[in-house]
Amino acid sequence: MKPLMDVEGFHKALIPWGKMNFRTYPWRLTNNPYEILIAELMLHRTQARQVVKLYEQFIAHYPSPQSVVQATEEEIESSLHPLGLLWRIRLIRKLAQDLVTTYEGRVPVEKGKLILLPGVSDYIASAVRCFAWNLPEAIVDTNTVRVVGRLLGLETKDSSRRNQQVRKLISNLVDKDAPRDYNFALLDLADGICLARRQPLHAICPVLSYCRYGNLHRQHKAVDRRVREIARKVVRNKEKFLRQAVAGEHIYRSPWFVTSLVTFSRLTPCPHQAPN
Repeated sequence: MKPLMDVEGFHKALIPWGKMNFRTYPWRLTNNPYEILIAELMLHRTQARQVVKLYEQFIAHYPSPQSVVQATEEEIESSLHPLGLLWRIRLIRKLAQDLVTTYEGRVPVEKGKLILLPGVSDYIASAVRCFAWNLPEAIVDTNTVRVVGRLLGLETKDSSRRNQQVRKLISNLVDKDAPRDYNFALLDLADGICLARRQPLHAICPVLSYCRYGNLHRQHKAVDRRVREIARKVVRNKEKFLRQAVAGEHIYRSPWFVTSLVTFSRLTPCPHQAPN
């Protein structure tokens, strides 16, 4: 079966760009699995810029699961209160307790064990394994689904992150030799280039040549320019072009040209014709 894209070339284009455009959040500058786990729990449904200061303060006060367990619930709640969501505060305390009692204060590397911890989803388990131990885990969320969907020319929506076929496609694209660098780059591409609510920044996209959506957009722009050029000629020489189109001469037999001709005929009346 022919591969969907040149994956090796895609990696060579994406990862160097990612290193040059790396977003330096504090949880990205460590490979400590506890610190990364705490960050992922804080980031759940919360924007990164809202988490940075609170995360740094929390890690400074509670650098290990043991320190969380030794603190009172009121102290933990006071530290995390700005994040809101009381359930998240209780989860972090319960998580620390489970790490201490079951794993002697260490974060387990096995995914099955991670997922059994309080508040740890498949996404969080994958993120911890990738960013702490550089294991080849796919980071599947709305943003990475959007990027990979556009790369491969697939129509996706928010619920696509739960689609097993989509998840497999995202997993197959992970760079097995540099999964941490790859996933950071993919997330940063989603944040800064392959935008959600605006047109992607195709002009500066490092992987445009591998992207079906981007190349289709580029082709449409080229066709639009050609149509506009011919349409301007139609407006300038309208009666002549109308006669040639009726006679079926040259390129004016093509449906897309006739459509543009009719459109501009309606917008721009002939010299002897009064506007509607």
